[in-house]
Amino acid sequence: MAELLRRGFDVYMTLVDDQQIDCVVRQEKDGKLRYLDVQIKARSLDAKHAATFAALTVRTPREHFWFIFFSETAKTYWVMPSLDLVRLANVNKGGKTKDGWKPRPKFSEYENAFQKLAWAD
Repeated sequence: MAELLRRGFDVYMTLVDDQQIDCVVRQEKDGKLRYLDVQIKARSLDAKHAATFAALTVRTPREHFWFIFFSETAKTYWVMPSLDLVRLANVNKGGKTKDGWKPRPKFSEYENAFQKLAWAD
């Protein structure tokens, strides 16, 4: 959430996370409002699988529902719409190579892609 705020987004935190929503991003454009539901998943340096996000269920993929993944090991954010996430994700796939943790190339368009949250015409 701090990274969203740092990038100038208007962020509202939820009191509970029972709908897979950690925060809501409010956007205003030409007098109209739009809200994005955001689920955040992060892995710290000391996590056992520091660059993978396993056991993730997207209960209700939909427009305006986003996931932001952060790997401290990879020093990377992935900003993905939930509909793309369910289309592209694999079940039980590792990302570790002999050279360490490597982001999967098929997700490269989402790396640090906070601009995808912008309200396009």
